[in-house]
Amino acid sequence: MKLFYLDKIKIMSNLKNNIVMAFQLPDLPYAYDALEPYIDKKTMELHHDKHHAGYTNKFNAAIEGTSLENMEVEEIFKNVSKHPVAVRNHGGGFYNHSLFWKVMSPNGGGEPKGELKDAIERDFGSFENFKDEFSKSAAGRFGSGWAWLCLGNDDKLSICSTPNQDNPLMDVAGCNAKKLLLGLDVWEHAYYLKYQNKRADYIQAFWNIVNWDEVASRFKG
Repeated sequence: MKLFYLDKIKIMSNLKNNIVMAFQLPDLPYAYDALEPYIDKKTMELHHDKHHAGYTNKFNAAIEGTSLENMEVEEIFKNVSKHPVAVRNHGGGFYNHSLFWKVMSPNGGGEPKGELKDAIERDFGSFENFKDEFSKSAAGRFGSGWAWLCLGNDDKLSICSTPNQDNPLMDVAGCNAKKLLLGLDVWEHAYYLKYQNKRADYIQAFWNIVNWDEVASRFKG
């Protein structure tokens, strides 16, 4: 079977309902409670099993019977402004969360190494400067959305923030991005059960679980 880098499986059969789906909800790569105390079990259960599952199902419904069923999701994003808004919203929700689970790990935290570290220091001055800029981008997003570390078409790293379930690969984003390396969900459903309105505390906690090995793999890949 053909896989893309977020483990999306094309034309999978949903055995329970005997329905052929173009995109499948990925499993979490760790237990629901694996990211505690930084992200709690109940939040992970609701975030993955309800929110992400909902985006996945509605994305499949939005593209059912169209040529988009046979396209890679990144290709859809390149011209997402030409498609119904449900494709943009739910396709983004499917894709963004699929990345989000993978860039976190119970063994995460610390600092990147090797080529990724060198690139961060080159483009942001230092790792601490990068953390500060990324955190400010996440905290400053009004309402719901995401903060991203991107690799641009010029092979330089940049930070971008997008509203709702948009991401920098979409033609509506206005970001110079050919690849997404790291994403942080700042929708309230990602943190409200544990942190209430303290988004800054959630952002600070995130640095303890960043999977730098995964981010480095995306950078090199």
